[in-house]
Amino acid sequence: MRALLVWPKFAPSFFSLDGVKNLMGKQAIYSPLGLVTIAAILPQEWSFKIVDCSIRPISESDWDWADIVMVSGMITQRKNQGEIIREAKTRGKSVVVGGPFATSVPNEPKEAGADFLVLDEGELTIPLFLDALERGETSGVFMADGEKADMTQSPIPRFDLLNLNEYLELGVQFSRGCPFLCEFCDIPVLFGRKPRTKDPKQVIAELELLIDLGWRSTVMLADDNFIGHKKNALIALEVIREWQIANDYPLRLSTEATINMADDPRLMKLMNESGISVVFIGIETPDMDSLENIKKKQNIRLPLLDRVEKIYGHGFRIISGLILGFDGEQPGAGKRIFEFVDEAAIPIVMVNMLYALPNTPLTNRLESEGRMVLDRPSSSAQLSNFILTRPFEEVIEEYADCLLMLYDPKNFISRLRRHCLKMGPITRGKKRKKTKGLFEIKAAAVLFWRHGIKRTTRWMFWSAFFEILWKNPRAFRRYISCCGIFEHYYSYSLSLRNGLLKEFEQLGENRFDIYYPTKEPEVKAKTNTTVAVNEPILVD
Repeated sequence: MRALLVWPKFAPSFFSLDGVKNLMGKQAIYSPLGLVTIAAILPQEWSFKIVDCSIRPISESDWDWADIVMVSGMITQRKNQGEIIREAKTRGKSVVVGGPFATSVPNEPKEAGADFLVLDEGELTIPLFLDALERGETSGVFMADGEKADMTQSPIPRFDLLNLNEYLELGVQFSRGCPFLCEFCDIPVLFGRKPRTKDPKQVIAELELLIDLGWRSTVMLADDNFIGHKKNALIALEVIREWQIANDYPLRLSTEATINMADDPRLMKLMNESGISVVFIGIETPDMDSLENIKKKQNIRLPLLDRVEKIYGHGFRIISGLILGFDGEQPGAGKRIFEFVDEAAIPIVMVNMLYALPNTPLTNRLESEGRMVLDRPSSSAQLSNFILTRPFEEVIEEYADCLLMLYDPKNFISRLRRHCLKMGPITRGKKRKKTKGLFEIKAAAVLFWRHGIKRTTRWMFWSAFFEILWKNPRAFRRYISCCGIFEHYYSYSLSLRNGLLKEFEQLGENRFDIYYPTKEPEVKAKTNTTVAVNEPILVD
C-alpha cells in the first residue's frame, strides 16, 4: 500500500511565524509530528510519502503514486484540509482523515468527502481502521470511546520521512493531557485530564534518532502541559539532563507549561539543566475575576508578576498567550493586558479574541445560553464566534489598540531589553561550537539593517544591544533571536488588526443581528458544585 500523508497549510497566525522562516531560509517552522507518528503506527511494509503543504503543494506525481490519501490537521488548517479532501475525491482516491480537528468536528471532513474517519488517538483507532481495510470495507468511522492510549506503547516517529533541513524546529512528545479544566481549552476534551507520559527512555531514543539524522537545532517537547504529571516530568528531566551532559548539549529544547512551574525551584532548575530555555505559558489575562470565571485557578494562587520574575531568574524566556472577550470582562482590558506585559517584560506575546472551540465547557455553556453565533462569516482575523457580555465595538477597539501598543517597535525593544537584563543563566554545552550558516549570517545582517539603521528606534536598539552585551552577555543571543521573531509579530499584528477592523466593517448593519440579539442572553449563575468539579486532577 502506498500511503500519501498530507499536512495541510496553516492559516496565517502568530504561530505561523512566516516572517521568521523567510528570514532564516526555512520552509516551515514546526514539523508534522502527528503524521510521522501515524507513519510509525501503520504497517511498516507500506510505502510512505509525506507532503507538508506549508512547504509545497501536492504534485501530480504524488497523486499518481498514492493508493490512499491520509490527511490530519488542526482547526487552523480546516480550510486547506477540506480542499485536499475534495481534490483527492475528484481523483478517485480513498481518503482517510484524522487528527484533532476531525475528532472535534467530524462532520466537516465527512461532508468534504472523507471515506474513513480515524478519530481520537491513532494508537487506538488505526488498528480498527486496518481491520476494516482487511475486511474489504471502503468507509467507516473509528473512535476510542473514551479510552486513552498508553504512551509507553507509542512507537518512535518516522522522522526519516522528513527533510529536516526544511524546518526550524522539530517536535518530540513526552505527554498528553492536562489536569486542569480551563473553560475555553479543548486539551482535556481531546486528551483527558489525567496526563499520560512516555518512559524517559523513549524520549531519549527519539532525541538520539534526530541526532543520527543530523539534527543539531531546537526540539520542542510538544506537550499540552509538560508538567501536568510533575512526578514523571521530574524523572524524565533527570534522564534528559544526563543525556545532554554526556553529549555536550547537542540540542536546545522548548516546551509548554503552566505558570505554576514558578512555584517549584527544583523543577525549574532541572528544566534549565536539561536544556529547556523557552516555555510557552498561557497567562490569558491579568484580570483575576476573569481567571476565576474561566477556572484558570493555577494562575491566581500567587501574584503573576512574581512568578514571571522567578521564571526569568531560572533562565527561561516566556512566550505568552493572552485573550480578550471573557464573560464579565471590564472596560479597559486591552490596556490592562498591555500594561501587564510591559511591566512583566515579556518580549513575545500573542493576543487573540476569545473563540469558543468545539466541545469545550465554554461552548457547551454558550450553547445552553443561546449565545453562539453559528452564521458568523469565517476569517483568519477570527472575530469571536459568540455574543460577548460587553459591547462588541468596545472589545474590537481595545483589541486593535492593544496590538498596536504591544508591537510598537519602541515598546517592544524596551521590554526586550529589560527581559534580557533580568534573565538568569542558560545551561549550554562547553565544547560544541556552532557554525554559523549562510542564512544565519544573512538574517543577522537583515536584522541589523532593519533595527539598527532603518527604523527610528535604531538608537534604542543599539543602546540595548551594547548594554546587554556588557551586563548580561549570556542573554545576547536571545536579544537577537527575539528581534528576529519580532519581524513576524510586527507585520502580522498590523495585518490582523486591519483585517479584523475590515471584517467588522463589512458586516455592516448585519453585525447588530449577529452580535446584538433583541433579547439579552441569559447568563446562568455559576454554582459552587461546578467549581468543585473543575478542580484539577492532581498527579504528583
